[in-house]
Amino acid sequence: MAQSTRHPGHPLRVLIASDTFPPDINGAARFTERLAGGLVRNGNDVHVIAPAYSKKWGTFTEVHDGVPMTVHRLRSHKLIVHKTLRFVWPHTLKKKVDLILDGFEPDAVHSQSHIVLGRILAKSSKERGIRLIATNHLMPENILRYLHLPEFLDRRIKAVMWKDTGAVLSKFDHVTTPTRRAAELLENAAGIDNVLSISCGIDATKFANNTKTTNKPFRVLFLGRLDWEKHVHNLLRAMAKLPKEIDFQIEIAGDGSQRKYLEDLASELKIRDRVKFLGHISEEELPLAYERATVFAMPSIAELQSIATMEAMASGRPVIAANAMALPHLVHSGDNGYLFEADDVDDFAACLLKVATADQKELDRLSENSIHLIQSHDIKRTLAIFEGLYRGDQDARQQSDDNLEAYSKPIGKLSAAVRKAEARMRKQALLALGKITDLGDEIKDGFDELRADVVKQAKKVDKQVRKGVKKTVGKAKDVIKRLDE
Repeated sequence: MAQSTRHPGHPLRVLIASDTFPPDINGAARFTERLAGGLVRNGNDVHVIAPAYSKKWGTFTEVHDGVPMTVHRLRSHKLIVHKTLRFVWPHTLKKKVDLILDGFEPDAVHSQSHIVLGRILAKSSKERGIRLIATNHLMPENILRYLHLPEFLDRRIKAVMWKDTGAVLSKFDHVTTPTRRAAELLENAAGIDNVLSISCGIDATKFANNTKTTNKPFRVLFLGRLDWEKHVHNLLRAMAKLPKEIDFQIEIAGDGSQRKYLEDLASELKIRDRVKFLGHISEEELPLAYERATVFAMPSIAELQSIATMEAMASGRPVIAANAMALPHLVHSGDNGYLFEADDVDDFAACLLKVATADQKELDRLSENSIHLIQSHDIKRTLAIFEGLYRGDQDARQQSDDNLEAYSKPIGKLSAAVRKAEARMRKQALLALGKITDLGDEIKDGFDELRADVVKQAKKVDKQVRKGVKKTVGKAKDVIKRLDE
């Protein structure tokens, strides 16, 4: 294993590589962006390698997550089978990666995908003795649908894909994935030992609000890619099964290959007038979408964590999710929402009806429990853990707080008073912190402007003083000259 020369408190040089990065919109891209942004804010030097999203490639300074960073954009090609993702040709990649590594000389390389970039980086980084970390965001289900191969080949292809995943990731010093369930899947399917569970983490202050959860009207939100594995069609079918007296609205934020199909399905189910397809929404609009929702729905069958679900929880919203992959790690059924059996539309509809007909006391309980659970997914903790891995700190905690025993305990064992007080204090603290952050930015901007004015005035005064001194010295010389005569 490579040895770091950096000590705690010293800035790190970190190279992050991902086959998908903004403007791509998906969980891996969003995590990579927020990880890079958080590391930069912590004072580290961060470079990102990612596919170019147009015909323009090269090294640029780009602003992501509100901070500037160096991004090496590699020449890429559109994938025929996918609406948004792009592909970097691997045969010419190693030379480019080697140039970046030799120019930047990172302390650590953190790969977010093993498909193309991670595969090349593993080889080049090993040759240079650079510490290697990989985070797996991928499941075969994320890819299989777009290959358009016969279904009877699925099991065989999955086995090949998992074997390849294990062969690449076994070359890394540390392999991480967002949840313990996802880690166990990776260990069993890919044959990798000691996979670390590190939550993607979120900045909960961005989503805190004082708006009570209400089901009048009953508004359901889905946010994510509109691709097959998200199973958004099950949400539409389940909503169509609700009693006619339920006044409901559905907001679907995101885009993808299934959008046209979902629009047609909503018309077929005779609920098109109740469904809003919002497309991609801005970072400013994101918290507002969660805030106006009654409940967040995540019917996906292939989530290794789900950042959108965590954002909904930070907004104080209950969640209804498929009992699949890592979603049960976030949604504790009966505590902060409900789980339904994947692809069981009747079960899905029954869970939706529970929230649609719940009284305010029950809605408050679900909301408070979401806020309680999200506390274990603080992005600051996630950043600190990764910084420890980059440095090679053997004594630092290497997994996030959602792996602690208390996180898995039923929340019902907490007294109602404790839950309510904790949720109220948390909301107030988050709102206050959000305001303080905004105020801090304003103060900083004010100081920056003041400092600029002071410097400008100081230069002006200095110039005038120098001019005056020069003039005075000149007169003194004249006087001395006359006295000498």
